[in-house]
Amino acid sequence: MRGIEVTMLAHERIGSGEPLVLVHGIGHRRQAWYPVVDRLAEHREVILLDLPGHGESPALVPDGRPIKDQLRGILEDFFAEQDLDRPHIAGNSLGGRIALEAAADDLVSSATTLAPAGFWRGNLDFLYIRAVFVALTGAATLLEPIAPTLLRTAPARAAAMGLLMTHGGRLDAERVLGDVHGLVAAKPALKTIIDGGEPFDRSIDPSIPVTVAWGTRDLVLLPYQAERARKALPHATHVSLPKCGHVPMVDDVDLVVDVLLEGSSHPRLGQARYDVA
Repeated sequence: MRGIEVTMLAHERIGSGEPLVLVHGIGHRRQAWYPVVDRLAEHREVILLDLPGHGESPALVPDGRPIKDQLRGILEDFFAEQDLDRPHIAGNSLGGRIALEAAADDLVSSATTLAPAGFWRGNLDFLYIRAVFVALTGAATLLEPIAPTLLRTAPARAAAMGLLMTHGGRLDAERVLGDVHGLVAAKPALKTIIDGGEPFDRSIDPSIPVTVAWGTRDLVLLPYQAERARKALPHATHVSLPKCGHVPMVDDVDLVVDVLLEGSSHPRLGQARYDVA
């Protein structure tokens, strides 16, 4: 991996080929993609970034615009800074929503999304999502002082990551500890983003390939939302991720790599190598 460059957003560029920008979810950091990045880098130049207020990037400072417009501007600036002209993009959760918005704005060549935010049913369901992140951040804050000891065993790591993935015990202690610290540090950005949350209701030009993949064991953005996304995005390819949670990159590396490579192929391949729901 190349060294991290000090720019507007902390990031890494790895591999060669067509550029594929990877965007993590709310409260997470670019390391969320590490389980799949080496495989992807054999076929793509992979660009991993930390969203503002997350990881090693500068704080997210509200500027009066709706949060989705602010994030769009930040993404456009990052593309310009990195000399990226309509790259492929993939994202998880909030990152998936950002990918869909980028496709709707014609900023990308394709968008591949893993449980993208924005397809909840109404206010009650959104309250559930908010409650999940309140629980996650609250638990991380309480456990942070004892996390180095607590996270030594795989069962403890699996429990700590249980709301997000089905196989959190596969992550090493250093990675999970970093995620805990990152979630606590990201609380101000998380609050700003969730407070500005709204459903995704935009159209995307059918010429832009879009893939929407959803874990069947997602406990954050419940799997019923996959059907709502299917109806909202009829031209997209919709994929089921069996036995995967909200952050599926650990749960099934091979499947997620296939989805990301297939989704960012141009032109799109006629037959997928994974289970299309």
